[in-house]
Amino acid sequence: MHFEEHDIIVAPATAVGGAIAVIRVSGEGSVECCDRVFRGRTSLAEAKPYTVHYGEIVDGGQVLDDVLVTVFRAPHSYTGEDGVEISVHGSGYIVSELLALLVRHGARMAQPGEFSVRAFLAGKMDLSQAEAVADMIASSSRASHSLASTQMRGGYSTSLAELRSKLLNVVSLLELELDFAEEEVEFADRGQLAEMLDSAACEIERLCESFRLGNAIKEGVATVIVGEPNVGKSTLLNRLVGEDRAMTSDIAGTTRDTIEAMCNIDGVMFRFVDTAGLRDTDDRLERMGIERTQRAVEQAQIVVQMVEAGADGEAEPVSVTDEQTLIRVVNKIDKYSSACAMVEDGNHDGKEGGDVIYISAKNGEGVDELRRRLRATIDTEGVYAGESVVSNGRHYEALQRALEALLHSREALVEGLSGELLSEELREVLRHLGEITGEITSQDILNNIFSKFCIGK
Repeated sequence: MHFEEHDIIVAPATAVGGAIAVIRVSGEGSVECCDRVFRGRTSLAEAKPYTVHYGEIVDGGQVLDDVLVTVFRAPHSYTGEDGVEISVHGSGYIVSELLALLVRHGARMAQPGEFSVRAFLAGKMDLSQAEAVADMIASSSRASHSLASTQMRGGYSTSLAELRSKLLNVVSLLELELDFAEEEVEFADRGQLAEMLDSAACEIERLCESFRLGNAIKEGVATVIVGEPNVGKSTLLNRLVGEDRAMTSDIAGTTRDTIEAMCNIDGVMFRFVDTAGLRDTDDRLERMGIERTQRAVEQAQIVVQMVEAGADGEAEPVSVTDEQTLIRVVNKIDKYSSACAMVEDGNHDGKEGGDVIYISAKNGEGVDELRRRLRATIDTEGVYAGESVVSNGRHYEALQRALEALLHSREALVEGLSGELLSEELREVLRHLGEITGEITSQDILNNIFSKFCIGK
């Protein structure tokens, strides 16, 4: 993908089908381009910046639509260029005709993400903020919106920029020492450098550790429902998401593959996975489903283990890691009076894994308590307070590489390596941090990031 920086680009900024559609135009000459098709009380070229004007779009004397036009002037615009936004009625015909009209008068259709590319190149935002624009538009919950909003306002890119600045200063001093090698002068105090590297490592480690929470919020908290066949897993999935996403029946083994559904619980999206029942079977397809269940459990953040009230014996324990949460659920309490009595008496104590939740997936009893327990596993207090949390996989990988290089630098300092070698190690840290915010990047990285954006973004 190749981006031209100076020509006029145009694209719809809203989806087709609404009452109003917005067409975005940007680039040197964009105001004059729109003036050729706009008829109002004054020309757009004479309009003051950041003003809205009522008029008509005309094509060869024919009126296409009544419009509102907003004028922006460089450098105080989203892209840093002159720009125009035209609000028209949301007809697909009107939008396509207006786009074609503007192209005939000197504009071209924008490539995916090209408006954000221009904002990045103009210094209006760094690369991580540009990516947050996409995350903001895709956000589907309060938590994911808060993550994207914090990052779009600067988030951890501000602290990373400060860290890079300090490291650059140290690198400069280390390289200055090379000019005075014969005098054996040290401009960079090694003790202060060690403290700074330790502090930087702690901050990067904290950001790396936040990725598990950030990724779960962004993609949906992976929650797997497991248990023996016909215990009510599919019924519970349908109850949680409020629709019939999984087939239910009294026949054991009905679910033979994993079924996923998303559900918003108090501002956090949960990605529920209904799985094949766990049991010994000679059915090849059912065995394949059970194997997928086991893989889903390994990848889950929360495992909900279901057993049937009144069932004989103990359910087979589900193996989870220290980073996973296991919630035990007893279902079908509507069929067993003893289980109902336990609920009424408040006797919810389970074994080896905390409290057991007693529910009826069929009629909904106890499901609200399960929702509360699920929501309590995700701590969003810091997210809502604007703390820096990493949710982008590209950023996480770059931070991991930066941390590794930083630890190598610390080892080099302890071993008393020369300033030249120490400087090289620190430059590796700078490179990885710069990849996050875009100070150091390549055309391939830009293409990969912005090609995933919508046209008009």
